Amino acid sequence: MRSIHVLVIGGGIGGLCLAHGLLRAGVRVTVFERTNARTDWLQGYRIHINPHGSRALHDCLPLEAWQRFLDTVSVRGGGFGFVTEHLRDLLRFTASEILPETDPAEGHHGASRLGLREALLTGLDDEVLRLGAEFERYTVAPDGRVTAHFTDGGTATGDLLVGADGANSRVRRQLLPHAERIDTGVLAIAGKHPLPDATLPRVLTDDTNLVLPARRGSLFTSVWHPDPATGSTAYALWGFSDVTATFPPGVEALAGADLRRLVLDRTTGWARGLRDLVGDSDPDTINAIRVRSATPVGPWEPGPVTLLGDAIHNMTPMAGIGANTALRDADLLRRTLTAGDLRTAVHTYEEQMRGYGFAAVAKSLRNARMGASANRPARLALRTTLRTVSAVPPMKRRFAAGLGN
Repeated sequence: MRSIHVLVIGGGIGGLCLAHGLLRAGVRVTVFERTNARTDWLQGYRIHINPHGSRALHDCLPLEAWQRFLDTVSVRGGGFGFVTEHLRDLLRFTASEILPETDPAEGHHGASRLGLREALLTGLDDEVLRLGAEFERYTVAPDGRVTAHFTDGGTATGDLLVGADGANSRVRRQLLPHAERIDTGVLAIAGKHPLPDATLPRVLTDDTNLVLPARRGSLFTSVWHPDPATGSTAYALWGFSDVTATFPPGVEALAGADLRRLVLDRTTGWARGLRDLVGDSDPDTINAIRVRSATPVGPWEPGPVTLLGDAIHNMTPMAGIGANTALRDADLLRRTLTAGDLRTAVHTYEEQMRGYGFAAVAKSLRNARMGASANRPARLALRTTLRTVSAVPPMKRRFAAGLGN
């Protein structure tokens, strides 16, 4: 391929991973991020990196950044359990069942969004990462080159513009104005509980869990145990989800203490450990969000503008694969751009990305609605199925192999 210049709009996980991959391949790339400091967007909860994400990071990042990522992943835990509201196991996997000894580039990792993004910033100087550049629109010249226009009046011209600007992507709105995001009808309330806490049961301080009560709603729990040498604080993360219409109007604007009280009201009779996990969380860490999701988009004419990650296939967090899908996009686009002419590369990328990307969207949407369902027969059938899988070793092994992918 002739020498090209790639413009990436958005300095999130996918955009930064793509930048590293292209730089390693000798492709000129510039990332435009609307925030004004390298740490402005370094926040968020624990994130699960699956083998797709691990391979993308390993293949795109320089050795120093890859090692920095490995140095920040969680050093404990790894088990996963489906449990009742009384903390009785329906199906549980040990860490070794999910995470067999393998090359780190092929494995699962628990990471903090902060640690991951710090690793992704490693080695990116001001020539590659332009801060304070808020994208407004793009124009395409007769020769096929594309110009990004920014709100401060500045411009940048390149051969390919990649919209990696998140779920509310301005690039997507211009390229695919018919692409929609829907309100799934599910609302999630999430918070953090500091660790260590000797009063919590081990499964809540060491493992990830999905609580499936007999009636409605669900509770997800996970943990973050950083290497003590990093000085980071360990915590347990939880997220309670249910049908939005069952919550009071204006729930998203409620203070953390009020949201905590709402979740405690809905978990009356649950195991003490689960209620302590919620009840002892810092109110300042608790927030509520309406869960939204992209809708599938059919093929479009490939050109000098494309999309990556949440900008095209934004999904619910209920499958734990959103960030991994963005990383997979970055690696795929990196490979296609270095293997052929630009138009063919973009066409190949978009065709494959739509396939696995919208399959992930469908899976995460199904999980979100199942977790909030009030269909008691369906819930009881699911719990029975999980107990059956637990009792049949071959089924359990197959199930473990698919977790988080």
